[in-house]
Amino acid sequence: MATIEDDEVAVILEEQREEIMAAKALASDHDLAFNLQMQEALAASRAPHTSSPESPPAAADVTTFTGGDANADEFDFTDLILQDIARVDQERRDREFGEQEMNRLKVDLDRRIHDQKFAKEIMSIPDSDWSRDGDYFQKPYSLGASSSSVVKVAPFSFSAIGAESFRVYCKGLASEEMIGDTRAMVGGVGVAICDSANNLIWEVKKVLGAEESKSSEIAELEAIVHGLDEALTFDLGRVTFFIDDFKVYNYVTGRVEPRQSVVATLVNQVSLLQKKFSYCQPFLLTRKDVKFVFKLARDAIVSQIKWPEETSDGKSFKETCVICYEGITVDKMFSVDGCFHRFCFSCMKQHVEVKLLGGQTASCPSDGCKSEVKMECCAKFLDPKLLEVMIQRKKEGSISVSDKVYCPYPKCSELMAKAEVLEYTKQYFVRAEQSGARKCMKCRQFFCMQCKVPWHYNITCDEFSRSKTYQNAGDGMLKSLAQSKRWRACVKCNNMVELVWGCYHITCRCGYEFCYTCGAEWKNKKATCSCPIWDERNIIRERNVNPRR
Repeated sequence: MATIEDDEVAVILEEQREEIMAAKALASDHDLAFNLQMQEALAASRAPHTSSPESPPAAADVTTFTGGDANADEFDFTDLILQDIARVDQERRDREFGEQEMNRLKVDLDRRIHDQKFAKEIMSIPDSDWSRDGDYFQKPYSLGASSSSVVKVAPFSFSAIGAESFRVYCKGLASEEMIGDTRAMVGGVGVAICDSANNLIWEVKKVLGAEESKSSEIAELEAIVHGLDEALTFDLGRVTFFIDDFKVYNYVTGRVEPRQSVVATLVNQVSLLQKKFSYCQPFLLTRKDVKFVFKLARDAIVSQIKWPEETSDGKSFKETCVICYEGITVDKMFSVDGCFHRFCFSCMKQHVEVKLLGGQTASCPSDGCKSEVKMECCAKFLDPKLLEVMIQRKKEGSISVSDKVYCPYPKCSELMAKAEVLEYTKQYFVRAEQSGARKCMKCRQFFCMQCKVPWHYNITCDEFSRSKTYQNAGDGMLKSLAQSKRWRACVKCNNMVELVWGCYHITCRCGYEFCYTCGAEWKNKKATCSCPIWDERNIIRERNVNPRR
C-alpha cells in the first residue's frame, strides 16, 4: 500500500478546502461592505427631500443591491467545489479503509495456514520425541515486521498464502424477471473462496449490467472473471475454480470454440487471468455442489426486482409474483430450494395442493425448472395437518415395503426403516442385531423386531407368544382374528393378506409370492407345494340382478 501518496493527497485536499473557504469568506466580506455602502448612499440621497425623521431603508431597497448568497438566481460554485473535494476525500478514506481490511484478512489467512501446517507437524512428532522436546518445540508466526506497522508498510510477501491451494466457486445467473409491470433480463454473480479444507474465507455477490445479463453463458463467464479477480486480490498463488455449466467448462478448457464475440472475449480474459497464478485450473461440479454461490447469485437478482414502498408500518419491499403478477411484500414470497425461483404464498399454496391431490410430487412452477418443492419448506403456506400427512406419505413412499417397520406402541406408531432403526439402537443396546431388540426413534421405547410387540425382557419370542401378556396385546388379538378370518401373513414382510376371490397364488405388495393355503413360496411362477391352485367358491361369475320394483 502506498500510504505516503495517500497522506500527500489528504494534505492537498485540506489545503484546497482551506483556500476555498478563505476565498468564500473574503467574497462574503466584500459583499457585506458593498451592501453597507449602498445603504449609506441611499440614506444620504433621501435626506434633503424629506422632513420626516430618518428611517432605515426598506427591505425591498436593500435586497435590490444585495448580491452573493442573498441572490437566489446566482449559482454558488464554491459550494459545488467544496462538495467535490469532500466526495474525493471520502472516496480516498473508503479506499484506504478497504485496503486496510483486505490486508488484515490476508494476514489472518496467512496466520491460519501457518497454524494448520504447524499443527500437522506437531501431530507427526513421535511420542518419545514429544515427551522430551515438546516444551521447546515452537514455530512462531512472523511477517518480518511488527504488527503495529501492518497498515503503514509496503505490501507483505505472504509465503503461506502463495504456497497453499484454494478453491474458488463461481456462479453466474441471467433470467427474465418481472420488474414492476415489465419483463426484463437481469443477472447476478456469486463467488466464494475456500481453503483446501473447504472452509469459507470470502464470499461476494454482484449485480450484472444489461449487456452482461443477455445470456447465461455470459453471466457464467463474468462470474469466473470476478472470482479470479477476487483471488488475485488475496494474492493467492494456487487456485482451482469450479463451474457447473458443461458448455462454459468446454469453453474455458479450449475443447469448444465460442461463436459469439462477447463470449470469446470473456474466455480470453479468463485465460489471461489464469496465467497470473502459479497454478489455476477449472473443475466441473454439479449444481448441488455450488448451491451456496448459486444462492448468492440469486440474491443479487432479487435485489434488482424488488422495490421500496411506504406503508403505515414504515418502508417495506415488494416484488412481482410471475404467476399472478401482483406486487407482493418480500416476506410473503416463497423461494424454491434448489433453484431459488420466487413466487407468492397464495400461488404456491394452490400449486402444491393441486399436485398433492393428484398424487404427484410438486416441482417448481417456473417453465422448464425441475427443482422439487420440499414439503418441509412449505410450512409457511400449507395447513399443518395436510403438511404432516404429506410428509408421512412421502416418507412411506421412500421406504420399500420389505424395509418398513412401525413402532408397536399405539400412541406412537412411528414409521422407520429397518437399517435406520438398527443403527440407532446400536448406540443404546449391546448385540441389538442378534437379540432383535429395537429402540423407537420417536418415543424412545424398546420393542421386538420379530414379534412387533413391546420388548419382552429375559424371555424368548416363543415364550412371549404363549404368555398371557401376548394374548392381551394387540398383536395377540390380531392373530386370533386372522385365524378366524383365515387371513395369511406374508413371511417376508408380515403383512396380512385376505383372499376375497381368485386363485391361491398370492403376490404380496412387497413382491413375495406364496401359497395362500400353506404359505409355501412360489418360484418362477410355479408352486413348491401340492395344495390346490383354486377353489370353485372363489370364482367370480356374472349374475343377473333383478331390479327393485
